[in-house]
Amino acid sequence: MHRRRTPAALKTTLLALLLSATALSAAAQDLTGVWRSTAEVNGASIPFRLDLATKGDKASGHFFDGRGATNPSTAGEWRGGRLHLTFPSYAAVLDATYADGKLTGAYTIGDRSTPIVAERQAAPQAAAPHAPRIAGEWIIPFKSPKGEVAWRLIVHQRGGEAEAAILRIDGDTGTLNGTFDGTAFHLSHYARERPVKLDVTPAADHTLKLVLTDGSGAHDLVGLPEAAANAQGATPTDPTRHTSVAVASEPFRFSFPDLDGRTVTNADPRFKGKVVILDVMGSWCPNCHDEAPYLEALYKTYHAQGLEVVALDFEQPDQLANPQRLKAFIQRYGLTYTVLLAGEPREVNAKLPQARNLNAWPTTFFVGRDGLVKGAHVGFTSPGSGARDVETRAEVDKQVRTLLAQRTQD
Repeated sequence: MHRRRTPAALKTTLLALLLSATALSAAAQDLTGVWRSTAEVNGASIPFRLDLATKGDKASGHFFDGRGATNPSTAGEWRGGRLHLTFPSYAAVLDATYADGKLTGAYTIGDRSTPIVAERQAAPQAAAPHAPRIAGEWIIPFKSPKGEVAWRLIVHQRGGEAEAAILRIDGDTGTLNGTFDGTAFHLSHYARERPVKLDVTPAADHTLKLVLTDGSGAHDLVGLPEAAANAQGATPTDPTRHTSVAVASEPFRFSFPDLDGRTVTNADPRFKGKVVILDVMGSWCPNCHDEAPYLEALYKTYHAQGLEVVALDFEQPDQLANPQRLKAFIQRYGLTYTVLLAGEPREVNAKLPQARNLNAWPTTFFVGRDGLVKGAHVGFTSPGSGARDVETRAEVDKQVRTLLAQRTQD
């Protein structure tokens, strides 16, 4: 004798079957491809590109800096309609759920979580024809807490498509890219932890009306031709003159442990008579990620001639106690130079009292064979700065070669 099911039982069974079918459908979905995504930052939606690949229950993904892939995940899982990607060199994770053709979730670094929504990109958005010309360098008057009075906006353009970077004392924003919609250019960037959206409207007076949205909120700014900015005294800070040392005739002293707990100091025999690059950095700092592979390349090129590179790393308390992010940073860029755990970012001036006006990340000090500081360079550029990036790298290389050519008496 078969027992008759009640309407409530039938409803429960149907719901269970529906949920099961939905989960199976989501699990079977191949996420491989380009996803048109947005990050919600301070009430603003910042568009960005996210590339995903799934195979079975394995997943991987990466963000983009302009048109170039950056920040790949090192592990990922795609199971039961849920996506989980890890980005160890930023101690970050991306968690999202797939439903109705969308991925909805968050990109989380520590206790900071950014909502993310993504849909498959069917076709790139076409730019409006007859876009005005905005390519070149512009000056943005802006008084920052670090003593700046202006930033530099660098724009590259192909018709209605544009790429740009804002160069500040710490370095640039990475490459923002986007298109012209008939009224304004809408450029954006979200990779790692520097979300930026920049709306650019050319004005009749040959200036640019700018609306910049980043982690600190929205800002109404203006882009000026360089001559007009100079007339107002709005000149970007020279990165070689921002930071110095109190007494140039005294050695730059440091004493911090490496990742194995061994204390390393400036007085160690391995540094005697050597040129030393002292890099004040943190694995949380985007511009330090731009700089690290370049420093490694310098180290490999000039180490045999007497160059040493020492990174003085400042991290948050949890990372000092267990520096997993720093270890992933070192592994990602294949760093073979010396890395020391120096303290927390807020302690940088107390830990390095000889430095003056030390407030930019990264800051690089150049120490000659006599142990004295010969110069400093603040911030670091990315390829988004175009010729300015090439210039930065050339200047650093020249400084190193000049110091290596100098000899000291024993």
